[in-house]
Amino acid sequence: MAEKLWGGRFSESTDRFVEEFTESVSFDKELALYDIKGSIAHARMLGKQGIISQEDAEKIIKGLEEIRKEIEEGRFRWKKELEDVHMNIEKALTEKIGSAGGKLHTGRSRNDQVITAFRLYLKEQTEDIINLLILLKKALLEKAKETVDIVMPAYTHLQRAQPIRMAHYFLAYLEIYNRDEERFRDALKRIDQMPLGSGALAGVDFPVDRSMTAKELGFSDIMRNSLDATASRDAVIEFLSDAAICMSNLSRQSEDLIIWNSAEFSFVELPDKLTTGSSIMPQKKNPDVLELIRGKTGRVYGDLVALLTVVKGLPMAYNRDLQEDKEPVFDAVRTLKGSIIGMTKIIEGLKPKKDKMEKAAGGFSLTTDLANYLVRKGMPFRQAHHVVGQIVAYLTKQGRELESITLEELRKFSDLFEEDALKILDPYYVADARKSYGGTAKERVLEQIKYWEERLKE
Repeated sequence: MAEKLWGGRFSESTDRFVEEFTESVSFDKELALYDIKGSIAHARMLGKQGIISQEDAEKIIKGLEEIRKEIEEGRFRWKKELEDVHMNIEKALTEKIGSAGGKLHTGRSRNDQVITAFRLYLKEQTEDIINLLILLKKALLEKAKETVDIVMPAYTHLQRAQPIRMAHYFLAYLEIYNRDEERFRDALKRIDQMPLGSGALAGVDFPVDRSMTAKELGFSDIMRNSLDATASRDAVIEFLSDAAICMSNLSRQSEDLIIWNSAEFSFVELPDKLTTGSSIMPQKKNPDVLELIRGKTGRVYGDLVALLTVVKGLPMAYNRDLQEDKEPVFDAVRTLKGSIIGMTKIIEGLKPKKDKMEKAAGGFSLTTDLANYLVRKGMPFRQAHHVVGQIVAYLTKQGRELESITLEELRKFSDLFEEDALKILDPYYVADARKSYGGTAKERVLEQIKYWEERLKE
């Protein structure tokens, strides 16, 4: 059984069960390169401050760089009995360079070491997610530009409501994912704070230069309170919250596209390379990527709830419970990044079925505008609503669509109807009547496209 780096106080070897139950290296080795980055910066600072000799600092840095290469090439041997990624690396360093390796941990604790590596990881992953969201926004903008001249029904209660230009739909999700990006950018401010130099909880009694270390590691700020630095995980929870919100948005759009891709709607066609078949039904073309985005959303919700539950009753400061903060984050990062990439590919390859959508955009989805026509002629809206409801009942009883009605028939319900009322039977005319700021009229849609073209320039 391996000798523990902290074993001086103990008279018995650690029980095998405890080793198995408490180890985290099986998953936290994902932080290895971030831990090495933090350790190199720490060693450089120790040498500059004279806390250890410059010679020892250089030995430590050289040894860590060699270990980093071994890890990158898959040659490093991880040992569960050494508990975690940090102890594995420190033990390997000591074996490689001798007693100088034991000086690396001067002026720090695993408590501030762990959260420093975790914040470095989370900072990089957040920046990656922001960049992926930008690519998704660009895909939505291009699809909006392609679909300006396609009209389709928008829905409330999954019932046809009013006609819109299809581009308006894609621009809506562009706005949604832009807010997701803004949330991650805002969270990055709180992630991008360095805890290193806080020690176990109370700070350290060596003349460390935290500003130097922060600069070396690229942190824009330093955590001011050592208790807070080692114990707090609210920035991690905020990241998971943002991830859960983003997944909910991806899931909602997935549901739209799954429905639109069905034979009953047949509004869009998904590319073959992003769908799968059935083992028994040869006609099937299943939207598995979209379904998995929808399904995996629950995983990220669970990741958020897991960490909220871990921290809700922890006394100040560090507790071993916080070992459980990493797996939910690793899972959420992988799931969210994969889902954003999947949605981007779907949007890029999506083919609208213009004729199907145009046909669905007409009919009774135009009735609100028929009522508004009467309002503009002076009729109170509630009365106009009642009149048009009677027209709907009249046509429904005969199995007819709204487009089939004649001016003569309209005038049976109100003599306010004139020839120009028949324009309302054109869904493009109706969509373009929505000229208010943010509306679906073509001129407004083109304004939105122009705005996003400027915002999303390289």
